[in-house]
Amino acid sequence: MRYLFCQKVTIVDMNEEIISEVLFEHGEYASGALSIGSSVLIHHLGLNEFEVVYDKRQDYPARYKVEDIEIDLITQPAITRVFLEPVKLIVGQHDVGKVI
Repeated sequence: MRYLFCQKVTIVDMNEEIISEVLFEHGEYASGALSIGSSVLIHHLGLNEFEVVYDKRQDYPARYKVEDIEIDLITQPAITRVFLEPVKLIVGQHDVGKVI
């Protein structure tokens, strides 16, 4: 089955003031049956200025739990979205620099 993996990312400043919230799409992947509470391994997230990007500088993957699975039956073909647990990124602390 094909799933679109999404994750809510809250971008905050050093004082924990919310700058923005975005829905980051990791992409569409084929996988066996998933359930809420399953774990997914993927790259850590970071910031390039105020844009959410993968932080591939770390040698180990990040582990996120599946919080919700949504099946959109209105669109054709139906889309199955998997929502991973939300993440908070701090401007200045999670900057990865330029991505080449």
